[in-house]
Amino acid sequence: MSRLFASVRARATLAATLVVAVALVAAGTAVLLSLRSNLLGEAGTQAERSARDVATSLAVGTRYTELNLDDDDRPVQVVDEAGTLVAASEDLERITGTGVDAVTPQPSASPSDDGDDGDDGDDDDSGESLEAGEIGEPATVGDGTATVDGDTEDYRFVAVPVETRGGDQLTVYAGAPLSAEHGAVNTALTVMLIGFPLLLAVVAWVTWLVTRRALRPVEGIRREMAAITASEDLARRVPVPGTHDEVARLATTTNQTLAALESSVERQRRFVADASHELRSPIASLRTQLEVAAAHPELLDLDGAVEDTVRLQRLAADLLLLARLDAGERPADARVDLAALAREAAGGRTGVSVRGDAAVHVAGSRGQLGRVLANLLDNAQRHARSAVEVTVRRDGEAAVVAVADDGEGVPAADRERIFERFVRLDAARSRDDGGAGLGLAIARDVAVRHGGTLTVHDAPAGGALFELRLPGERA
Repeated sequence: MSRLFASVRARATLAATLVVAVALVAAGTAVLLSLRSNLLGEAGTQAERSARDVATSLAVGTRYTELNLDDDDRPVQVVDEAGTLVAASEDLERITGTGVDAVTPQPSASPSDDGDDGDDGDDDDSGESLEAGEIGEPATVGDGTATVDGDTEDYRFVAVPVETRGGDQLTVYAGAPLSAEHGAVNTALTVMLIGFPLLLAVVAWVTWLVTRRALRPVEGIRREMAAITASEDLARRVPVPGTHDEVARLATTTNQTLAALESSVERQRRFVADASHELRSPIASLRTQLEVAAAHPELLDLDGAVEDTVRLQRLAADLLLLARLDAGERPADARVDLAALAREAAGGRTGVSVRGDAAVHVAGSRGQLGRVLANLLDNAQRHARSAVEVTVRRDGEAAVVAVADDGEGVPAADRERIFERFVRLDAARSRDDGGAGLGLAIARDVAVRHGGTLTVHDAPAGGALFELRLPGERA
């Protein structure tokens, strides 16, 4: 069991750690992507600013052969409408990502410097129609690499179209280094790779401690249950923590189960003791008669021996039926006419009358219900002065059988006690009359098994009125 608790703690710790790990990876990925996006956007803004500065100079009349591109360590290319590189940063040694890999300018022999519009094309590379001295909308070309003065780095390139006053359609490519983006992303990634495992270790450790503390009451319940099992002392109870949570409810339910088990075992012990006591008398009487008959055959009381044998047989049958009921035997689902069954049970009995509806049907075991009516009639006849009346009727959806006698009745304080096993209230329930105190107990158990009730009240004639109420047969 301790290994089970350790396994529960391990599984809880693993599950919590995995959930936190997934959350951290998702959050970290989102942070890195957001950081990279922001830094790339900033690099694009810087590249756009550099390209606009050069495009502005061209737009105001500076000839591309006269551009000063040496003051900026960022790679710059100026390309005409034919795709020829006409100007570039002086220290530019290699470049990729702009679509123009040339790094050595090839200016025209006589670049335009007047105001002629020319008709060598009205559209630049971006498809915009520009007027003289106008700068077009910038466009992000993408990422690439460039070697400037021997240093190779990654860059974000932006293209800005411009038309000079001389009518030249030019495109300015400028790049901004991505070293800051790479550095920030790498730093954040390094922090995450170091910090996430430490954080997961803390989460696992805390979860392990919290789970162990939460399962400590369960371990206490387990130890107490093991002690109860070893000692077979069902009077002991497991400790109930004062947390009012699921563990406390488990302990309460366990104690309720132990109480029910203790009650059941105690009832079974009393039943065995009472049954042994009840069986002892007829067996002893029968043995005595047989021993006397063996020594003196002329003294054999055959009628008494038969009576004791019948009494023993009835008691054994009662005990067997109670054992089947206690084992949870489900009654049959046959169609039973209580009115006919009552007339059958009353047949041959002196002073017993039956009245009521012609047919009252219920679903159940004919044998068990017949046993209930027989036991109620036996009990009524033992207590009645002269008459017993059986009434069978319908009461709404219920079927009711009432057995009334004109005896002394049952005191209110004993109206539940008489349904206990092996209970006799007076001499009328003596062993000499053949009663073992099981008839009413069997009758109530059978009624309950059939979904009904058996109660006792005062009869109109002053005696006892036993009322059997069962669910009526459904249409």
